[in-house]
Amino acid sequence: MDERVLTPRNRGFLFLDSHPAGCGQLVADMWEACPEPVSTPASAPTSASASAPVDAAEADGPVALVVGSSAGYGLAATLAGLKRAGIRGIGVSFEKAPTARRTATAGWYRTAATADIARAAGRDLVLLNGDAFSDAMKDQVADLVEKRFGGRLDYLIYSVAAPRRTDPETGTTYSSVLKPIGGVNRTRTLVFDDEGAPEVREVETGPAEGDDVEQTVAVMGGADWERWIDHLAARGVLADGFTTAALSYIGSSLTAAIYRQGTIGAAKAHLEATARTLDERLARTVGGRAVTSVNGAAVTQSSTAIPGIALYTGLLRGVLGERLVPPIHQLAALWDQLTGVAPLALDDEGRVRLDTFELTDDVQAAVAERWETATTETVADLADLDWFRAEVRRLYGFSVPGVDYTAPVATDVPWPDHTADSAR
Repeated sequence: MDERVLTPRNRGFLFLDSHPAGCGQLVADMWEACPEPVSTPASAPTSASASAPVDAAEADGPVALVVGSSAGYGLAATLAGLKRAGIRGIGVSFEKAPTARRTATAGWYRTAATADIARAAGRDLVLLNGDAFSDAMKDQVADLVEKRFGGRLDYLIYSVAAPRRTDPETGTTYSSVLKPIGGVNRTRTLVFDDEGAPEVREVETGPAEGDDVEQTVAVMGGADWERWIDHLAARGVLADGFTTAALSYIGSSLTAAIYRQGTIGAAKAHLEATARTLDERLARTVGGRAVTSVNGAAVTQSSTAIPGIALYTGLLRGVLGERLVPPIHQLAALWDQLTGVAPLALDDEGRVRLDTFELTDDVQAAVAERWETATTETVADLADLDWFRAEVRRLYGFSVPGVDYTAPVATDVPWPDHTADSAR
């Protein structure tokens, strides 16, 4: 097995290699940070009859599918589901294997660590690597639900951020873009030079043109989420009371022009409209429901690509400090609501809101004040740059406390093999 000392090599917020031990420790830290369940995790959605007999499959915990399980909020959903809700089931992601020249992607190593944690916790978790947009993956998941998990799926968490999607019905490939709608957007953003020194820059992004909006909606909207439900329903594996949640974001007025009011925002609006359609349908067919979950700001591989988000998130952390709620705590709260441990609290548009800590008037006013005065010279006093830099590096397994980065580490880590455990 190839072993070498890994040092971070990056181009801006994009790192060329990932550190297996650091990624593994990051997952272990998230697991430890996830709150313990307040009671024994429920074995089925709360809409099921409390007096109904519990069979052997149900006694093992509810069956869940997480689409986008290797990174960001999807990873948090997987880990929080395992620990907080006692789920078993399937995670789907798309990651690249190690090569002679490059390590695997960080999500590959995080997935291996997640499999180890699930195994140690006694949870049957199958982790699949492939195109979540394809019908072949949907068939593979349905087959597993039928053959390994008793033919019923209780929950589906949808957390996908992708640059492209090929529609399996038409073969058309769509590409998403990060653009404002209706005019040029000028905003401020945060970058770091090769020495790690911060710089606040003005950046300009041209408006969406042609079919940019439609293309982005086709990738990041609700079409694939709905196709998952269609596929699983056609296979007859949706349990009574089946519940699904798609993860979303609204954010601040400071970033609205490029995000919520831009092409990605149009996709999120489509996602939320899809939730309302699915909610009506699932209530009618299986007594279930569909919601979107609006999460708070976090440093993720997707968010760092959005102009202005890096500066905003650093300033937000500067205002909130330890009161900034990490994804693992947010997703623990979401699982509590989905499983009935806590009431399902929805806003007027039927969304679960886990971002209230971020969007209070006083917090947003404080961030806006810092935003207006932030310059290259002052940003270190206004934003928590040490935290932000470390968070970006931790996405790739670097700057994780407790890891010896001077020691050689094995990079040829295999993808978790679920076939050996298929007799469970």
